[in-house]
Amino acid sequence: MRASEYSAHASRQIFWGAFALTLVIKLALAAGFPITGDEAFFYQWGVFPAWGYSDHPPMVGWLIAALRALGGDHPLVLRSATLLVTSVIALGVVDLLRRFLPEEREASAWLAGAVYLAMPWSWLFVLVTTDTPLIFFMALSAWCYLRADTSRGHGAGWYALAGLFLGLAFLSKYFAALLGFAYAAHCFGWRRERWWAPFLIFVLALPAIALNLAFNATHGWSNVMFNVFNRNEGSSWNLETLGVYVAMALYLLTPWLLWRALAARSGAPGVSRTTARTLLVLWLFPLAAFLLLSARRTIGLHWVLGFVPLFVVWAGLRLDARPLRRSLVWTVALSVPHLLVVAAIAWSPLSWWQSFKIHDRAVFLRETAAVVAALEKDLPAGATLMGRTYNPAAMLAFHHGQYVPVFGLGKHHARQDDQIIDFRRYDGQPIRVFLYDEPNLADFAPYFERVSRHRFEVDGVAFFAVDGTGFKYPVFRDNVLAEVAREFHDIPRWLPVLGNLFCERYGFAACSPGRP
Repeated sequence: MRASEYSAHASRQIFWGAFALTLVIKLALAAGFPITGDEAFFYQWGVFPAWGYSDHPPMVGWLIAALRALGGDHPLVLRSATLLVTSVIALGVVDLLRRFLPEEREASAWLAGAVYLAMPWSWLFVLVTTDTPLIFFMALSAWCYLRADTSRGHGAGWYALAGLFLGLAFLSKYFAALLGFAYAAHCFGWRRERWWAPFLIFVLALPAIALNLAFNATHGWSNVMFNVFNRNEGSSWNLETLGVYVAMALYLLTPWLLWRALAARSGAPGVSRTTARTLLVLWLFPLAAFLLLSARRTIGLHWVLGFVPLFVVWAGLRLDARPLRRSLVWTVALSVPHLLVVAAIAWSPLSWWQSFKIHDRAVFLRETAAVVAALEKDLPAGATLMGRTYNPAAMLAFHHGQYVPVFGLGKHHARQDDQIIDFRRYDGQPIRVFLYDEPNLADFAPYFERVSRHRFEVDGVAFFAVDGTGFKYPVFRDNVLAEVAREFHDIPRWLPVLGNLFCERYGFAACSPGRP
């Protein structure tokens, strides 16, 4: 008994040491890592709060708006909620395992939590994106579902909370639906006496779903067009993307933890087989669904992150302290090179990157404020600063203190301009467009009375700007904006269009309410 008590005590100390160390690392990264393009883009959602946005549901925009109101625009403030997410989830991992494991195996609970904290994608999780609220609310929903599944009564209250948090996760990103499907698969397949639970969960999630549907119907189905149609255009069966997904999943779960958990005894002493099966379904079902999708399209690493905690809890049920300690050592070894690379990107001298092709992007990332200062110098009176693509435009806007639109067609993602920018107001006005590479003035000449090119340097890297005088809105509307309507607002006929700000603003009848 003394040995087990000592083991639990030592494991608890390991966990709290990992908790403190990873929190310090996340604080340093949150305070010192440059604002990225995605972060800067979502930051504008907080500057212009709305009940929905171009690519995804609104939760991250609401979060950023709240953080700005409470603490301002410093990166540490904006990232404060994100850096706490995985720390809080680690506490949830420990809490669940302490509930599910017998007392003599408490060490496994603490060590599993430490393994989760040591995973690179756990302590690297500091950048504020749509995944911040998604992963947090998914974890809360799964925690409530597991409490319901293991309750002595019917667990209706816990199921209701699971549905509520699932709805909030859905308002963060559509991938939350996979967790809901996993709940349904579990109840209908292995918990048939609680067949009613998925329906209760759905009812509690329904208000969030209805809010998103109402936004989409009145805003040109922007979320649906992005997630279902535009981003998947041209996708086809591809063994390469499937292979990449399998490798990525192994990387996320770590081969050593997955192998040890699979090789462990299925009936570990003191562990409920029902609970172990529940956890297996909750993490394996979504990963299997992603496997099927990966045969047609690339699966982002961040898509899977929300299901990793469930896998860690499942592994913690199956493994004793010794294999978990070994897995922790290997996981720390995996994290060290990640930390070195991230530190180099954030703080190494920029001269280190001169021999790499990404040198200009590294300078832009680290010195965006200097680029903005150069662009603001001698900016013509009344001129608007714009970018050619969303990433640099968003980063410029963060330091410019004003929204920076995208001049041109852009791509299928990050089409927030379609919601909030009215190009009619720039008619006849001067515009300065930022570019990484030397521009071809012939690409800009049709849209202005006069155009000129400017070259400037920041830290030895050349950047460019095109100054256009007398913006010709009608030409821009008939060429660029009309192509945007055809390319990104080709809404299927079976979707009712109750509103579309972009198409109504510019008079494109084919994607406006009452379309012919």
